[in-house]
Amino acid sequence: MTRLKNKIALITGAAQGLGAAIAKRFAQEGAVVFIADLNAGAAVKTLDQIKEIGAKVYFLSLDVTSEESWIKAKEEIIKSEGKIDILVNNAGINIREPIEEMQVKSFDAMLAVNVKGPFLGIKHFIPVLRKAGGGSIINMSSVCGLIGHRYTTEAYTITKGALTLMTKTIAVRYAKDNIRCNSIHPSTVNTPLVQELFKNPDRKAERLGEVPLGRLATDLDVANAALFLASDEASFLNGVALPVDGGTTAD
Repeated sequence: MTRLKNKIALITGAAQGLGAAIAKRFAQEGAVVFIADLNAGAAVKTLDQIKEIGAKVYFLSLDVTSEESWIKAKEEIIKSEGKIDILVNNAGINIREPIEEMQVKSFDAMLAVNVKGPFLGIKHFIPVLRKAGGGSIINMSSVCGLIGHRYTTEAYTITKGALTLMTKTIAVRYAKDNIRCNSIHPSTVNTPLVQELFKNPDRKAERLGEVPLGRLATDLDVANAALFLASDEASFLNGVALPVDGGTTAD
């Protein structure tokens, strides 16, 4: 429990799934963790698991699309711990409608969570990170933020592509403040939703067939990548788009 000792981390969308895996991995390495989510009920299990590790953990009710909610979260973190060192913009949604069928309100919803959310988080926490002497911002993008993906709808790719370049511009602009900003780009992650998808053997074959390593990413694969980028081991990594994809984007 040393790689993130004395570090304070805020992780959005961390009640369950990838965000919860990142929160637990950070806690195992000594971080104080703020789980930011709208689903307090789903967060209970994650909170309990982190407390069992012996780490300090908080729940924050956060709507990433609301500037007022971000301001309130910042105030609560400052009141509780006085600073923040790591911001992980993990919250995201995917409304699986192709562009010819997608309603504008669906597209607006995806932009609000996947792009506006990280924008607001970065906007309000850059001053906090600067005051702390620097820190690490990690944006959860996707292989769809690097390539056009034949199995993923256009809107998701649009939002993740925007997040990829948001990462790079923050990285070059705020490096002077010792603030690093990097993005993670997973391929298909083995989640309960994906297992449901894989009940269709054709879907399973197409997704596994695109990964040179021949398996899906796990939530631990992604959490370990986030841990590395958050740690001092990655102190010279800035503006990096890190694929966690078994070689999918290299093929």
